[in-house]
Amino acid sequence: MTDSTLSSALIPPIGDFQQIHGRRVFVHRSGDGGPAVVVLPGAGMVGLDYFLVHQRVARFTTAVVYDRGGTGYSDPVPLPRTAAAVATELHELLHDQAIAGPYVLVAHSLGGAYAHRFTQLYAPEMAGLVWLDAFHRDWDEFMPAEAGLAAGERMAPDLAWIRRQRPDLRRMYAELLGHHPEHLRPSLIEAHVSDNWLLGGFAERGNLVALADELRAGPDLPDVPLIALTTEGVDPAQRALTSEETRQGVSEQTLREIAEGRRKMVEALVSGVSHGERRVVPGIGHSQLCFARPDIVVEAIRDVVDRVGRA
Repeated sequence: MTDSTLSSALIPPIGDFQQIHGRRVFVHRSGDGGPAVVVLPGAGMVGLDYFLVHQRVARFTTAVVYDRGGTGYSDPVPLPRTAAAVATELHELLHDQAIAGPYVLVAHSLGGAYAHRFTQLYAPEMAGLVWLDAFHRDWDEFMPAEAGLAAGERMAPDLAWIRRQRPDLRRMYAELLGHHPEHLRPSLIEAHVSDNWLLGGFAERGNLVALADELRAGPDLPDVPLIALTTEGVDPAQRALTSEETRQGVSEQTLREIAEGRRKMVEALVSGVSHGERRVVPGIGHSQLCFARPDIVVEAIRDVVDRVGRA
């Protein structure tokens, strides 16, 4: 995908820009103290989607949300990107903003790939991790073939299909963002249903297999406090952005295998560190977590920050 495809003149309702190699990267920070808590959004999501989490975390430490290059309010770059490119961009952003480590990274969905690479490149600056249904480099070892990373790369619909879905997507985002402050909601809803943001979200997922290979070439996650939240509900975003034909092609057996694979995958993840914990969040879907249950996310963050302090 070219830069021109993703170029956007959208203006964020709050926050600032940091120049990174001649590009603007959107960032919003609040609070003070450490360790700083940094949210890495999932594909198709942006930093301000996590505002309800951000404002609560800012009450007890430095809280940071941002948009990766090529996504959200940040300037365009060709997508997809390597995990190293995203991790080094984030590292430069934090240092240019004088946000000192060590860091607690809160990784949602695809953000887990970039969080893992950050830990590989900057392990001495890591304090803790909060895993929100996040990317796992060994996904294919736990999942049926029809739900593998390669299949995920092929799920991107064409622009015409996306535009037909726009009314449903607008309603979905209006519901997801229902508890956001009024000065943020309207512009975020409209930006989310724009061609640029929708296409960017799919473009980021175009190299899932390569991301897993990149992470397997480096170390495991560091031995820092880690809490993994796992949702168990039906995800409205995945339903809205997946055709009916695709959904009908997934059998009940495959869905059960995916659920069991996710459980085993996260249990393996948390068992790989000395202070790892898995917490299940029933009744909500993958994309709803930060919108519907910010309290649970903040509780996990606070617990990791407290464990870092005790250590």
